[in-house]
Amino acid sequence: MAKRDEGRVEGLVAINAAGQSVLVIESPYYQDVAAALREGAVAELEAAGAGYEIVAVPGALEIPQALGQAVANGLLAETGAKFAGAVALGCVIRGETSHYDIVCDNANHWMMRVAMGNRVPLGNAILTVDTHAQAMARAEGGRLGKGGDAARACLRLMELARDFKGRR
Repeated sequence: MAKRDEGRVEGLVAINAAGQSVLVIESPYYQDVAAALREGAVAELEAAGAGYEIVAVPGALEIPQALGQAVANGLLAETGAKFAGAVALGCVIRGETSHYDIVCDNANHWMMRVAMGNRVPLGNAILTVDTHAQAMARAEGGRLGKGGDAARACLRLMELARDFKGRR
């Protein structure tokens, strides 16, 4: 388990992603949460030497659609594609209706279905919380926040995909 202390993540193997690029799909519906998630993801990607491009969509339900469009247009999941992986950043805060459950279930289900069906290394930081305060507590922290966690997950899956290809 990684130890989080003094702005560092100890216990993780550093990943060198130089020469690779990651597609970051963000929903800035809650702008302050999105900014904190983005800060952590970008810091982690830069620390690994990865390039990145950020695209914005209106809400969490649009993240899997954007991921699917990137795959359909050859930007992901193909040899020589522009992006070696993707990171999803967003937030869904529970309200008074069942809409929260619909958005959470569908955004995550379809995003994972696109990723799994197309072998896309994907880091997921779509926060699903009860309050704005919970969202900020998870999003803040730079590389130690959930945006950084999602970027690290994506980078590790990219590394694993390269390792598995080398074993053929």
